[in-house]
Amino acid sequence: MASYTAPLRDMRFIYNELFDSSEITALPGCEDATPDLVDAVLEEAAKLCQNELFPLNRTGDEEGCQWDNGEVTTPAGFKEAYAKYIEGGWNGLACSPDHGGQGMPGTLNVLVEEMMCSSNMAFGMYAGLTRGAYRALNTFGCNKLKALYLPRLASGEWSGTMCLTEPQCGTDLGLIRTQAEHDDDGNYALRGTKIFISAGEHDLSSNIIHLVLARLPDAPAGIKGISLFLVPKFLPDENGEPGQRNTVTCASIENKMGIKASATCVMNFDDAKGWLVGEPHKGMRAMFTMMNDARLGVGMQGLGLAEIARQSAVEYARERLQGRSISGTQHEDKPADPIIVHPDVRRMLLTMRAFTEGARAMAAWIARHIDLRDRATDADARQASDDLVQLLTPIVKVYFSDGGFEIANLCIQVYGGHGYIRDTGVEQYARDARIAQIYEGANGIQALDLVGRKLPAHMGRYLRRFFHPVQAWIDDNTTQPELHPFVLPLAKAFGRLQIATGQIAQSGLKNPDEAGAASTDYLKLFGLVAFAYLWARMAKIGLDHQTDDEADFYAAKVATAKYFMDKILPQTGALFSSIMAGSGSIIDFPEASF
Repeated sequence: MASYTAPLRDMRFIYNELFDSSEITALPGCEDATPDLVDAVLEEAAKLCQNELFPLNRTGDEEGCQWDNGEVTTPAGFKEAYAKYIEGGWNGLACSPDHGGQGMPGTLNVLVEEMMCSSNMAFGMYAGLTRGAYRALNTFGCNKLKALYLPRLASGEWSGTMCLTEPQCGTDLGLIRTQAEHDDDGNYALRGTKIFISAGEHDLSSNIIHLVLARLPDAPAGIKGISLFLVPKFLPDENGEPGQRNTVTCASIENKMGIKASATCVMNFDDAKGWLVGEPHKGMRAMFTMMNDARLGVGMQGLGLAEIARQSAVEYARERLQGRSISGTQHEDKPADPIIVHPDVRRMLLTMRAFTEGARAMAAWIARHIDLRDRATDADARQASDDLVQLLTPIVKVYFSDGGFEIANLCIQVYGGHGYIRDTGVEQYARDARIAQIYEGANGIQALDLVGRKLPAHMGRYLRRFFHPVQAWIDDNTTQPELHPFVLPLAKAFGRLQIATGQIAQSGLKNPDEAGAASTDYLKLFGLVAFAYLWARMAKIGLDHQTDDEADFYAAKVATAKYFMDKILPQTGALFSSIMAGSGSIIDFPEASF
């Protein structure tokens, strides 16, 4: 029987030991986020995810959402679970107390988000989009809109969406055709069709707030002519309650490979009433706030699914009896040894562990810098943190989502034929994970963003926020012999990353296709080095606690770090060779020969 146990011990390790939690409690508004309170919140979140959300994961996948004449019904149990979710104040965990939220650090919220993605990714879609809409409106909305909508979004009483994609445009948002014109009362009437709108219609909340990209009549062509509008499903009445139905409707929902309990909608706007958010023709700036949050959220989906896949694979490998160990029988009292004794099964399980724990560390690292960016009193500190977040966001989106799909597939491999059939439920993890590599900017686009925008930004300032602390850590720890198995491989891989960065910067100036052809390999190389840096730091902590009461926990950290350095990090060599080979074999291939 499938089960899920939130990895609370590892979350505490990341929050309190790998990083200094006192840096968070020193931030304005975070004074109450003590380790004891954080631990209590994580415990309660684990109960919600394990007891309420996880039991609905498979049934939600089997039933899916149902569309009938413009109305969408979520699977059985989802409404009740959502009611418990908002009753517990979970949607407002990191929202401002000014809007009824709890004002907790975003770092804590990220760990809760991982649990939700592990236990029920489809359910988490509704909540995640609402948090993104809250942040975009809080940053760019006028005071009147914020006063009306933010408290209800923070509570989860109302939910949010972002409406970007149209039939003729996905990545290239400059092709958007949805129109917005002034109506008689000074607001706007929107006309157009949006597709692939997650949570565009459902029965969980009493209102749905759409953030919609559209063009004004006098809009410049292309990306510079897009504005952002708030379009509610129900127009608020004089008391701020859902009133008249707006003319925005769900024409259909998609029949998808995965996340079937998340409604993916075609939305029609037929002179739907809307309000401008931010300045005219500056909608992309506002929407990117929501999109960047969503990209980090997609990364957490990859991590969450990887964690539940890992747990499932370990449980099965301990129980499944097949063959005998090639080095001699390990369990003479049983008709066969459990498959966990076999080297290749152990390789898969360790790969899963190295990814999930490394990704959790990186997610918390970035989340901490988001907290510093948003709350630090020092302007330079805020800028430095924002730079690092800007740099690492595409890496998290791609490396985590690719990893999540890989780990889900390894889980199926551990199960063998029992993983390929529906009875065990693990095939759902692969189906659900696959979308994360596609939406919120396909992974190839994110790699282009890294090499085309982030690397050259501000004369390489973003890069320095990563390169300098990594080099400083290497320099500070090179002289410690016990750390050589971790520091030396990190230093070698980091050197490759530095050389590859220079190569892409120089060749890309002469021929942009050189940077484009290397982009995916470069992002993977960067992700591996980032993981290696964090694993080396975790190994150092583990080595310092080998005689503690929890010696086994710390010993496992050191052993997993060693596995990462020995068996995963060497991939940087192949990626480096591919990058340095240039673009010729890709670009020079005749199009007609494809």
